[in-house]
Amino acid sequence: MERRGFILQSGIIAGGLLLHQSMAQAFRIAAKEKKIRLGIIGCGDRGNGILTVLRELTDYYELAAVCDVLDFRLENTKKLLAESKGRLTGGKEVTVYKDYHKLLDDKSVDAVVISTPLNLHYRIGSDALAAGKHVYLEKAMTFTIPEAMDLVKQAKAATGQVLQVGHQYRYTPLYYKVKEMIEKGYLGKTMQVDCRWDRNWNWRRDVPDPSLERKINWRMYKEYSGGLAAELLSHQMDFIDWAFNTHPDTVYATGGIDYYKDGRETFDNFQATLRYEKAGMIGNFGATCGNARDGYLFKLKGTKGTISLLTHEGVFYPESETRKELETVDGVTGATRITWNKDGGIPLLTGPAKDGTWYALNDFYKCIQQKLVPASNVITGATTAICVALANNSAYGGIIERWKPEYTLS
Repeated sequence: MERRGFILQSGIIAGGLLLHQSMAQAFRIAAKEKKIRLGIIGCGDRGNGILTVLRELTDYYELAAVCDVLDFRLENTKKLLAESKGRLTGGKEVTVYKDYHKLLDDKSVDAVVISTPLNLHYRIGSDALAAGKHVYLEKAMTFTIPEAMDLVKQAKAATGQVLQVGHQYRYTPLYYKVKEMIEKGYLGKTMQVDCRWDRNWNWRRDVPDPSLERKINWRMYKEYSGGLAAELLSHQMDFIDWAFNTHPDTVYATGGIDYYKDGRETFDNFQATLRYEKAGMIGNFGATCGNARDGYLFKLKGTKGTISLLTHEGVFYPESETRKELETVDGVTGATRITWNKDGGIPLLTGPAKDGTWYALNDFYKCIQQKLVPASNVITGATTAICVALANNSAYGGIIERWKPEYTLS
């Protein structure tokens, strides 16, 4: 971008939250006559987390049914429903199922949330489409590459149905703003992306009965789980694919069970390097269960500056020459004066944002009512699922993986 054009567009920075200050209101659309009757399949941490978000969206949704194979999870869900005092259900009874097929046969259910172990995403998602339901399918969209490609075909054939994938960062004001900054050239030529999602925790859940170990701690076992790449790093991989309209061409990953020698099969220490030829960029994606210092870290490094992101906070750190250009903005455009933080960065948001799932579920409602394609749809979900699968294939197989032409879907 030419210097003058760059300066003239700097209102996106100087305005702070102004560009998206009404984002929450924009997502909240007037409810139609008929609320969406929703069923939740999978009542673990994520399913109940979504249920909690739905408390704020009772103008749009009524909870009609829940399903899980484990009794204690269903009991936890019943407690959450009791706390809502009928607000989530419109005062109606919620039907409880242990077999998801019976929930899909329930004609009172318009749409389903699928928040099960990863290995079940494809099977249940496919059956839900066949049953005529709208589908909110948690990330990663599928476990394997063939599953991703097949679900794309099924979703395309299911005309009039919405399939949205739970990569909720695509819907938050902060990440929308970062995407726009990239498109408008604030980073210049992006060279590298550094992503981490670390914790100092074994990632285990309590098991009331040893026979339930694999059902409860499914994330530990390769039969059910894509491990750290699928459960955590897929969010950042998805954002890069979206923001740069790209996909990786070469994937090299490594990892190991380096600390928790407790019978798990998925790695507790993982690192992947993805080369994006089209974008001329390298992405580094890492996670560990043995150190929490960095926590969630997401940095996009370009020739004009760096964007440093948390889930709900972001700062732009201009390179020295870019900083000089930005400091002339008031004289050139009369824009709001830029606010610098103590580290020499520019905060991207000046007010609080909601949880990303709130924005995503608002859009799910809107897409169903207005017959729109979600921002996180079956094509984008497949692209990210393929990225995750390639990274895991590389790490567990000790090989370099490459993108194939047939993986580029449309």
